[in-house]
Amino acid sequence: MPVTSGSAKWSGGLKDGKGIVSTKSGAISDQPYGFKTRFEGEPGTNPEEMIGAAHAGCFSMALSMILGQKDLVADEIATTAKVTLDQVGEGFEITKIHLDVTAKISGATEDDFAEAAQTAKENCPVSKVLNAEITMDARLA
Repeated sequence: MPVTSGSAKWSGGLKDGKGIVSTKSGAISDQPYGFKTRFEGEPGTNPEEMIGAAHAGCFSMALSMILGQKDLVADEIATTAKVTLDQVGEGFEITKIHLDVTAKISGATEDDFAEAAQTAKENCPVSKVLNAEITMDARLA
């Protein structure tokens, strides 16, 4: 199986420092991040939104695979992963991720879709690696 990577460079202190993140593929290259992009809404990225994007993408692909096992093909799966970062004790933790999913799947019943979505939520590789409560709202359009 492939091994891939992401990288980060950081300089400075926590609040005044600046960093950049990149992916091995180059899809993200030297994207700025820092305290202000993470906690104060300044333009740039942060680790939580990248985890959200990874989780949404992984879940959507897993759902597509599970639907295929039922001879169903999605016209569209739109997933947003809302990542909650909370202060816990002296530090911070990602405590929750909520998947918001809307899918268009010709020929799928509500039961087919609900079962497939739940299976994808529990079994996509990113869900398995995260130590956070993962909830979901899934709608068949």
